[in-house]
Amino acid sequence: MSANPASDDTTSTRQDAPASLPARIVRFHFALGPTGLLGLAWVAMPPLAGIALLWKIKTVSEWLQSHGALGVVVYICAFVVLAGLGMLPTYAQAILGGWCFKFALGLPAALAGFVGASLLGYAVARTVSRHRVEDMIESNVKARAIRDALIGHGFFKTLGIVILLRLPPNSPFALTNLVMASAGVKIAPFALGTLIGMAPRTALAVYMGSGIQELTSDAFRPGQAPREVIIGGIVVTIIVVVVIGHIANRALAKVTSGGPTAPQTSA
Repeated sequence: MSANPASDDTTSTRQDAPASLPARIVRFHFALGPTGLLGLAWVAMPPLAGIALLWKIKTVSEWLQSHGALGVVVYICAFVVLAGLGMLPTYAQAILGGWCFKFALGLPAALAGFVGASLLGYAVARTVSRHRVEDMIESNVKARAIRDALIGHGFFKTLGIVILLRLPPNSPFALTNLVMASAGVKIAPFALGTLIGMAPRTALAVYMGSGIQELTSDAFRPGQAPREVIIGGIVVTIIVVVVIGHIANRALAKVTSGGPTAPQTSA
């Protein structure tokens, strides 16, 4: 008869055991509702689409170049829609800008696409998330601390944090749009912080695209930099962007480590 209680204890222990990581992730996204599904889509889709774009980058670039100035407009509009809806990764589209339009034109075109895409992503996220994400943030101490750091202070403090969030080269563009929009970040510091914060890694991607296009070009044009200079420039630029991203991560951790206390307001 003593075996039955032991069996019951074993069953109870198994039931009380914490769920596996995949199960917790699934439950978390279902709890977020449409916002969680959007987040999953914005994590899964861009890498696959980015590989496809880079695979066909020469074909796409030739098509854009064949349309002259209109090609730049098409590039920016496509950047806004595809990145804003989380369908293509921004690094692939920035590389395309450098490959197709070179650095001088590719950088402003890519930055225009970034800002437009962030605003579109912001609008989509705000529409989908509504109050569900805000309720979940209120129930989590750490999430509240980060949210308060983002929106609990003045314009310039929020602007600085948005810049820090955008600076690291591994910061996911679409998912960051979703998080900041759902947290209630105001649109002005969101857009300006995106422009400033994305500038270094956008410049890197555009420069890489331009440099790789020159390295793979059959014809060596007069005035073109030697291959060693191009490769060295790409390597140095990557190092600089990674260092900037590391500094930004440390600064962001320091800013958001103040705990969940509410910001002080002047009388």
